[in-house]
Amino acid sequence: MILIAESLNIMSQTIGPALKGRDPKPVQEMAKKEAEAGADYIDLNIGPARKEGEAFMEWVIKTVQEVTDKPLSLDTTNLSAMEAGLKVCRNKTLMNSISLQPNRMEPGLKIARQYNSDLIGLLWGAEGMPRDANERALHTVDFLLKANEMGIPNENIWIDPIVTPISVEINQVKACVEFTAMLAEIAPGCKSTCGLSNVSNGTPANLRPYLNRTYLIMLMRNGMQSAIVDVFDTELVKIARGEKPELVSLVHRMMDGEQVDITRLSPEEAKYARTVRVLTGASLYSHSWLEV
Repeated sequence: MILIAESLNIMSQTIGPALKGRDPKPVQEMAKKEAEAGADYIDLNIGPARKEGEAFMEWVIKTVQEVTDKPLSLDTTNLSAMEAGLKVCRNKTLMNSISLQPNRMEPGLKIARQYNSDLIGLLWGAEGMPRDANERALHTVDFLLKANEMGIPNENIWIDPIVTPISVEINQVKACVEFTAMLAEIAPGCKSTCGLSNVSNGTPANLRPYLNRTYLIMLMRNGMQSAIVDVFDTELVKIARGEKPELVSLVHRMMDGEQVDITRLSPEEAKYARTVRVLTGASLYSHSWLEV
């Protein structure tokens, strides 16, 4: 599992002010900590960056590259800033992301081709969010056809099916798991990725890790190869590195339909079992699902 660290985000209450104020020390400390925590890539999310986006992206990249050689994921909707960033990256870079929206798809693909960058294909279509796994599959085929026509091979493409919060729509949560199992067949050579923490957005802070970890295990079962994650969640990193086989086995058995007696599990295992029930739709989501 390839882990893309999410913490260098301009929307963060902790690191956001340093990014906005171009204060290098906190940014560099965060990048070093992410690398030490197990990040394979470091995501640099500067948001829309409508004002001086090119200079801002260049500054962030140069600042981070002074302290780590980890590959970077450039995260912005400003394609001019994206291109400016690609010009100063030392290693092969991941563009995060290119959607299927007509005004963004072709310009984004041209930049990816010009700089030989890997890219995340975000399955957001002209009409917005895909409705189910099948629509995600159709969007993937459309995206690959266009990318391949422009000379971009599948091996440079990472597909993001768009993870949504469990507190909003269970069917979308289930659709991402279903689609992940389909991807290898419809997009040979492509990688898969997702914004994992989106699944727990809007839930209490103490509950978010169980949603994130359990959902990661479910997605990994169906072939998810990478995720944008909180690398400071040490338990999640251990799961991604194969160090928690007993938890993985429990979640996978439940996905296969095994009826687990929660009373016979350890307190920690019981939390994962209850979370599987919520993420599969067997139980309704509520803030008290771990106690029910």
